[in-house]
Amino acid sequence: MNILQTIFITPWSSVFFVGNMFDYMALLLPASLAAAFAFRAGLCNLGLEGQIYAGGFMAGVFLIQMQRYDFFSTPLLFTAALIAMFTGALLAAFCAFLKKVTGTNELITSFLLSAGITPVVNYFITGPLRDTSGNLLATRPFGRYFMLDRLLPPSSLSVSFFIALILPLFAFVFFNKTVSGYRFRLAGDSPDFARYGGIDAEHYWIPAFSFSGALGGLSGFFGVAGTYGMLHQNWTGGLGWAGIAVALIARGDPLVIIPAAFFYAYLKSGTDTALLVSGAAFESSALIQAAVLFFVTARRIFSIGKAGI
Repeated sequence: MNILQTIFITPWSSVFFVGNMFDYMALLLPASLAAAFAFRAGLCNLGLEGQIYAGGFMAGVFLIQMQRYDFFSTPLLFTAALIAMFTGALLAAFCAFLKKVTGTNELITSFLLSAGITPVVNYFITGPLRDTSGNLLATRPFGRYFMLDRLLPPSSLSVSFFIALILPLFAFVFFNKTVSGYRFRLAGDSPDFARYGGIDAEHYWIPAFSFSGALGGLSGFFGVAGTYGMLHQNWTGGLGWAGIAVALIARGDPLVIIPAAFFYAYLKSGTDTALLVSGAAFESSALIQAAVLFFVTARRIFSIGKAGI
């Protein structure tokens, strides 16, 4: 019972916990939208983890290099965000290109590319770029002039929260209020019917995966420039897979992704806090998190019994 109280109550007990919870939500929103864009095109991007990690890495390298000069400005952060988005888009587009040209399944290529690029990034973070003056497997901190502004110190919440909160609204408008968005959805929901109407479903594979990867890269930028202010080994911690889970919970609906991301961030904040405060075993908090997510996403728990199936 103490563990349950810690999970569901402690996240609201201080500014630190609340800020960190909403900061994780800010990372989840673009990541889950990235997964949703791929779903809407009838695809599945299993390489989000690597796209987020690589996008954040390239943005971090750029910010580290800029520290050599005696100037700082908002355009530098904007440029770093674009670099992160381009990196994620490039990795994802390559997988979609292989699918379109060779017919290779995008689940396999995106997953393998993500698994392959992670140790490469780790090598640079723990090797040539590592800050040897500290004990962390990380680069030196960027400095506050090369980070997004913090909102609720001492938490890690930054202005990325407001940017992330706007993204689902743009996605909703695109999918539901534009002709391109309608064709995009139709190509993913019913490729055969789309072809009958003169819409080539394969035409949307590369744009969909590219935009999915770009949103993943943006999540990586939010992580390194907003949450951590440095590059450290394996900082994503399953963020890409969490984004896929949130997109599945929301069933790809951009507006539903907002409360779904909040719920997931709230649950993760609670389970992480339980580990720190109560000394609970990792397995117990993970089991509670999995059970709650199961009951939230299950659609036929009671109807199965009533139907006698």
